[in-house]
Formats: sequence, C-alpha cells, structure tokens
Amino acid sequence: MKAIGVILAGGNNHRLESLTTISGRAVAAMPIGSGYRAIDFPLSSMSNSDINKIAVIVQFNSSSLYDHLSSSKWWNLGRKRGGLFIFSPYSSNYENPIYRGTANAMYQNLKFFQRSNHEYVIISSGDAIYKMDFNDLIKYHKNKENDITIVYKKTEDGEDIRKFGVISIDEDENITDIEEKPLKTDSRNISLGIYIIERKLLIELLETANKENRHDFVNDIIIRYRKVLKLGGFKFDGYWSTLNSVNAYYKTNMDFLKKDIRYFFTKEYPYISTKTRDEPPVKYNRDAIVKNSIVSGGSIIDGTVENSVIFSNVYVGQNVTVKNSILMSGSYISNDNILENVILDKNVKTKESLILKGEENNPVIVGKDHIFY
Repeated sequence: MKAIGVILAGGNNHRLESLTTISGRAVAAMPIGSGYRAIDFPLSSMSNSDINKIAVIVQFNSSSLYDHLSSSKWWNLGRKRGGLFIFSPYSSNYENPIYRGTANAMYQNLKFFQRSNHEYVIISSGDAIYKMDFNDLIKYHKNKENDITIVYKKTEDGEDIRKFGVISIDEDENITDIEEKPLKTDSRNISLGIYIIERKLLIELLETANKENRHDFVNDIIIRYRKVLKLGGFKFDGYWSTLNSVNAYYKTNMDFLKKDIRYFFTKEYPYISTKTRDEPPVKYNRDAIVKNSIVSGGSIIDGTVENSVIFSNVYVGQNVTVKNSILMSGSYISNDNILENVILDKNVKTKESLILKGEENNPVIVGKDHIFY
C-alpha cells in the first residue's frame, strides 16, 4: 500500500454535552449501533483498504480509546511491518503536554511520518461514521495530480451546513475556495474531514506552520495555502454522518435500525470491525416484546422495546416500555418504567414507575452512573 493513515481523535468536545463531559469519553469512543465505537469506522475503512500503518492521535478523555484499541488484531493491524500506533501529547518530547491544534498534533509526532517510506498520507477525523475504499481516493488523487484532495459530500437544500467546512468547486473538481463553518454560503458541498496528501509535502507544511506558530490543519494549512497549492475535491455518495451534536449522535444510532444501513456496515464486505466483547446471548423472558431494535449480548429483556438501540448487559424490567431510545451498557431499567426518546449513558439505574419522555429532535439525556432514587 502506498499510504499511511492518520486518525485525529482529539476528544475535547462539549457539543455532546454530558455524553462526553461527564463520562470522560472522547467522541471517537462514542458507542454506535449497539456494538461499535465511532473510531471503528475510519479505522476499518483504512485497514480494509490495505493501509497497514495507522496512527491514532488522541488528547483528552483518551482512557476509553486506549482500552478499545489495546489490541490491534481486531482490525488486522497486528503485523511485523506497519501496525497501529496511538499517540498522545504525554508521549511526545515537548514540555507542554497538550496539542495546540490538529497540525500541531501531527507536528509533535513528525517522526511517525519521517520514518515511513509511503508516498501518501490519508487523514481522517475519528468522529465520523462511514465506510470508504481509500484505494479509489488514492487513484483519483494521483490521476488529478493534486497537492491535497479533500473528500466532500453534496448536501440537500435546506440542510444546516454551518457546522462544516464548505468548499466551492469548478467543473473539473478543482477547489476554488474553502471556508470553515461559514455563516452564509451558496455552496452545498461540505468537507468530510478526510484528506490525502503526499507525505513529504505534509512534513514540509507542518514544519513551516510550526515555525510560524500556526497550529490548525484546516485554517493554517489548507485554507492558508488554497491559492498556492492545487486542491481537488473527491465526491463521496455513501452513508456519512459526524457526531457533532447530541441530535446527530441520536440520529446516527437510529439510522442503524434501518436494514439497508445496518447491512451496509455489518453484512456487506468489507465489514466494519470492532473489539469484540465476550458476553452471553440476549435473554428474552416470557413477556418480552421487541420490535425493530438492536439488542447486544448480556442483556435481559422482560418488557417492551421498540425502535431502540440496546447495548450490552442492559436489564429491561417488567411492564417497561422503551421506545426510540438508546440504552448504553450496564443500564438497569426498573419495573413499570416508560422511556421514550431517551439516551441513557452507561450504568444508569432507574427507579420503579419512572417516566422519561423526550422529543425526536430533543432527546432526554441521563449521564453516566446516574441513579434515580
């Protein structure tokens, strides 16, 4: 393979509210679809594209990511050549144990790039849910002779794109302009936070940015050099979502209840891989009713579950109704509860006869380890 991979999994994201702030969990470690973590999707996409040397750069709230990535075998990266590398600012030689931005994060780990002999670097965020064959991206990048190619997606009219980078392209897929989270724009093309660049050029740009005390990859390299470098766009038409809000996280998990989306990731080769959990099968007791839901191993269901995503070791008690909800690992739902449009973080324990009801675009969130008395 002619490319190495970099996954930027910084982690200090307050947009997911208590799901990251209280839990101490990086966004890249957010549970998805009852059995995955967000980072599984870019990591599997790279591994499935024969990228066998991948760096995951973490910063805040990284303990759950370290645990999840403790063995590289799940993504077929346990090899003599290549492998999975996890970098944090605490492992660098710099006095200040913090990354000052995405470019600075890569600069502080410059030796990873210098010691590689691959021609290209593919960079992805760790909080996006997608499946991509990066071989197509590499081939396209080479044929177009771009300096940097940015993967983009065309959004529907009316969709709010103020949380994304927006690119303008000409008829030859050349990028004519790029704005980061503009308040107003006529373009409907959003950057997916996935880039390919020649390794030697990346090293040069990172060294220059550091000398100029510039630290952000998008603003201080891509946007700053947009009139100097040849930037091109690679259109992606597959499923893609990013966990940039509570509603986005909720919607992404609900998407996994759709058969075509669920099968795309789990049944259509190449599959998305994850660190497996050694759990017993789900137990459905006599009065259990489960409709259009995903239930993970170790869970026991006594009540009714509809249109919901249930992670491992969850107990749903008698005369309970759970609808349109996400219940994370270790949740205990006592008898006579009604939960609708709810996200329960790990190890939440409810009391009997509790009623929690949110809205489709405003789910109720209960933080990690919360106990109702």
